[in-house]
Amino acid sequence: MEYGICNLAIVPLRAEASDKSEQVSQVLFGETFEILEWTESWVKITTAIDNYTGWIGRLQFTMLGHLAYKKFKQTPPPLTFRPVTQAWKIANNSISYLPVGSSLAFLEGTTCHIGDDRFEIIGEIGETENFAITAMSFLNTPYLWGGRTHFGIDCSGFTQAVFRLQGINLLRDAGMQVEQGYQVSSLYETKLGDLAFFENAEGRTAHVGIMLNNEKIIHASGRVKIDSIDEKGIYSEELKRYTHKLSEVKRMF
Repeated sequence: MEYGICNLAIVPLRAEASDKSEQVSQVLFGETFEILEWTESWVKITTAIDNYTGWIGRLQFTMLGHLAYKKFKQTPPPLTFRPVTQAWKIANNSISYLPVGSSLAFLEGTTCHIGDDRFEIIGEIGETENFAITAMSFLNTPYLWGGRTHFGIDCSGFTQAVFRLQGINLLRDAGMQVEQGYQVSSLYETKLGDLAFFENAEGRTAHVGIMLNNEKIIHASGRVKIDSIDEKGIYSEELKRYTHKLSEVKRMF
């Protein structure tokens, strides 16, 4: 098995080996993965943080040894906590703008050593905020299918990012996250941080959001926003109607 590590700020993870293929997720700076297949311009990978499979460009990562990959799986490196963290690439005197949740791989002092490159982290790396502040920091982030950052995020990318910054790993999609945790029997028993899941017309889990209390939810729909919720589902004051049908609530911690 071969392994790689992302040495760019944000790399699209695509469903197929084509620039025209849909973005199903993103690989962030310092994140590692297994390499499953090579083509002339693309590699098929499975990410270490959530076992998600897709394609990235061959020029958008650097190789990683087996021992280093195994070490990162066992002891993940520290993360960035600010929406944007600047990293100075010493070799060509350029700045990379790292999104929240980037992995500071091979960090020595304030310098990341990734392959032959050194990245000097500028300013404080930051620290974990409480759960509500972390979730609220994403307010008004535009919805982006496959997105995981403050510049664009989808519903499950939002929940995954918030929990990851709290030291809790969620899987990537809503249909995967609904299999984690344990069920909360009633909406009225929910608390801050519970995940509410919603079904589409076919009864399939298609949306997820974070409960702020038993009447309010923060979720990514058009943008990250706060809406009202009851036993029927999410009610949008903007649209004056229910937009998502509640299926169940899960507790992850």
